[in-house]
Amino acid sequence: MIKNVIFDFGGVLLNLDFKRSFAAFEALGFADFEDKFSQYTAAPVFQKLEKGEITAPEFYEGLRELLGVPVPDVQLEQAWNAMLLDYRKPSLDFLIPLAGKYNLFLLSNTNQIHYDHFSRTLKEETAYPSLEFFFKKAYYSHDIRRRKPDAATYAFVLEDAGIRAGETLFIDDSFTNLPNAQELGIQTHLLLPEERIEHLEILQ
Repeated sequence: MIKNVIFDFGGVLLNLDFKRSFAAFEALGFADFEDKFSQYTAAPVFQKLEKGEITAPEFYEGLRELLGVPVPDVQLEQAWNAMLLDYRKPSLDFLIPLAGKYNLFLLSNTNQIHYDHFSRTLKEETAYPSLEFFFKKAYYSHDIRRRKPDAATYAFVLEDAGIRAGETLFIDDSFTNLPNAQELGIQTHLLLPEERIEHLEILQ
């Protein structure tokens, strides 16, 4: 019996288009940016940012070292945030009644730069005060210093939230994030591009 639902963020509650960032970085001189960062893989500098091990200025400096060109921080920030599109408002609205049936949590591989951006756009696009408003607790990789798909990340969330794996459903749009969660006994659902959480039978 499912009592708890852990949601991914990007590609689940927020629309993403990685190609927008790929194109933006290519315009700045990164010919192979997609090889260093994508939905399924990330070079060390990106993993460090997502685990909160480096600051935004250090991240930008790392990008400049990869690029070999003195691109200003503001241009790097714009290119990095280009992948973040609009919120799936019906999905956000669906979380309100769903919270009456399940304990809701958020688990996202993200970073302070993206967090600042999508927190601002939430207030611009909706009447909701914050993303945290919808959940018992939101776990952001840069805050908890852990990222998916490491098994230790899921174990940390289960322990911190005080929930059981067998009573928990994890919904993510990246197949690489599911196996380690399944190994811990967490039920999973891969959210396909055409799917929306408000239409999932498993949550009805």
